[in-house]
Amino acid sequence: MEEETAIVRAKKIGGSIMVIIPSQITKLKQINGDELLEIKVRKRKIEGFGALKGIGSYNRGEDRMKDRI
Repeated sequence: MEEETAIVRAKKIGGSIMVIIPSQITKLKQINGDELLEIKVRKRKIEGFGALKGIGSYNRGEDRMKDRI
């Protein structure tokens, strides 16, 4: 059986963790609401590239706090 992959966010509900299977996968695999499923869980590595847009570049020779002392 061919595996489908989706990146989803886990949510805490009470003492459990829940994930929602996207509708495209449920339709493709013909999954109904009360079926027993086997899932593989792997944490996604967070990419930080582009997270701090607009912060500007760091220049080691320039001390912007020098004039505030």
